[in-house]
Amino acid sequence: MTDASAVAEGPPERGTPPSAGPFSAFERMVAWRYLRSRRKEAYISVIAGFSFVGIVLGVATLIIVMAVMNGFRTELIDRILGINGHMIVQPIDRPLDDYENLAAAFEGVEGIEMAIPLVEGQTLASGAQGAGSGAIVKGVSADDLTRMTTISENIVSGDMVGFAAGEGVLVGSRMAEALGLGAGDLITLVAPEGDVTPLGVTPRVKAYPVSGVFEVGMSEFDASIVFMPLEEAQLYFNADGLVQSIELFVADPDLVGEYRAGIEAAAGRQIFLSDWRQRNQTFFSALEVERNVMFMILTLIVLVAALNIISGLIMLVKDKGRDIAILKTMGASSASVMRIFFMTGAAIGVTGTIAGVVLGVIVCLNVESIRWFFSWLSGTTLFDPELYFLSQLPAEMDPGETVAVILMALTLSFLATLFPAWRASRLDPVDALRYE
Repeated sequence: MTDASAVAEGPPERGTPPSAGPFSAFERMVAWRYLRSRRKEAYISVIAGFSFVGIVLGVATLIIVMAVMNGFRTELIDRILGINGHMIVQPIDRPLDDYENLAAAFEGVEGIEMAIPLVEGQTLASGAQGAGSGAIVKGVSADDLTRMTTISENIVSGDMVGFAAGEGVLVGSRMAEALGLGAGDLITLVAPEGDVTPLGVTPRVKAYPVSGVFEVGMSEFDASIVFMPLEEAQLYFNADGLVQSIELFVADPDLVGEYRAGIEAAAGRQIFLSDWRQRNQTFFSALEVERNVMFMILTLIVLVAALNIISGLIMLVKDKGRDIAILKTMGASSASVMRIFFMTGAAIGVTGTIAGVVLGVIVCLNVESIRWFFSWLSGTTLFDPELYFLSQLPAEMDPGETVAVILMALTLSFLATLFPAWRASRLDPVDALRYE
């Protein structure tokens, strides 16, 4: 007995014709019977299974990759802008000898949270182990460094007492590890521009006690930054009474362009003003391009799964030709047959999408634990901080992107069912039963 004959013998509601209404219980029951595996239809069930798995993996992979890319961008922006100002003011006509007054004027501009005068220079740093590495020395006042919570709240060893007294420096955790330094040890800094002597300019060499060790979580900064008290940095770099720049921290980094007019008016002099988007434009543009390309490539996984739905349904229509003919002779309309096969294919797409979303969310919530597990399993370091700048793998799901992935997967799945369902509805009962 065929599936259609079984349905004819036991309709869901007595006295209700097969075409009682769109998506009726009868149509849903027939669609469900076509989804169930039968021995002679095993190959069709296998294709349906591959389609389901393809949609699950495609949706989950899209969600995971987009979440990791979003997290990566957010973490980089937070780390980069947490230690560097959102906007940098540099002099044009004369040096910044009035930096205290300028900083106070900038902080009076609406939207400017902090204005930090800065002396910066490159040095060669060495420690107890004798090894040397390049370092960027940033001279800031103790009060300003305290307000930079990215640093002051992430001191993992020592404290800021020596720094506040003007007698010590703060170094990054990776630099401290590489040079064998800890709180209380001496770090030797060598600046190429030192004292002027009759024999020429000699490098300036001076040792400072390490007041504390900070860790911001971005390996590039933890391995290369040394914070020095502002007055000492001015003496060390021959900039007595001057600063090289004033870094501005704003309330909303994405709106830095709107603060320009107020800052230039508050300066009252010619200044060169640059923001974080200009300084990191190439990097973040490349990150955005990579993110969009990954989305398009991974969408192909869902598209291939949708094509599997088409092939599976076409084979199912061919196999169920006699059943379709019997349904039509019983009074089922072409629209009813089309809806039956549409629901059969759509069920694969809907359940696959739901399962993919669940899998993607689970992975995103546990991505760091998964990374540690595979690192332990393979014996190698996955997502090496030396290469990727961050100490851990971030994942940040965007609700809008997740909804877009779901809608995209469902749309492709629904579109994939239309052609096979239309072919089933166009089947002529006479032709289907001619050789039966």
